[in-house]
Amino acid sequence: MSEIDLKEIGKRIQARRKQQGFTQEQIAELMNVSVQMISNLERGNKSIRIENLINLCKILNVSTDYILIGSRDSAEAHEGDKRLSRLSDKEKELIEMIIDFCASE
Repeated sequence: MSEIDLKEIGKRIQARRKQQGFTQEQIAELMNVSVQMISNLERGNKSIRIENLINLCKILNVSTDYILIGSRDSAEAHEGDKRLSRLSDKEKELIEMIIDFCASE
């Protein structure tokens, strides 16, 4: 069994928080915890209690799987597919070019 990587969990929490437009202060207030706790989570200095993880995931609209291990669940993948389907053919072509560029060695 692999060791839990708190720093990677913290990076995913921070990235999702910023993606959703929240500050650490706002998340702390919504979770009824200290800003220091959020800061410690994001830096990978502390682990998160299960009830806080569930609450945080609801606030950030993300799965616990994503926060803990970095995998997207089917609902998130489906949402991504829906967003892609709204793009024009030209925009889809550009996205494919970006993916190809990023995935090239």
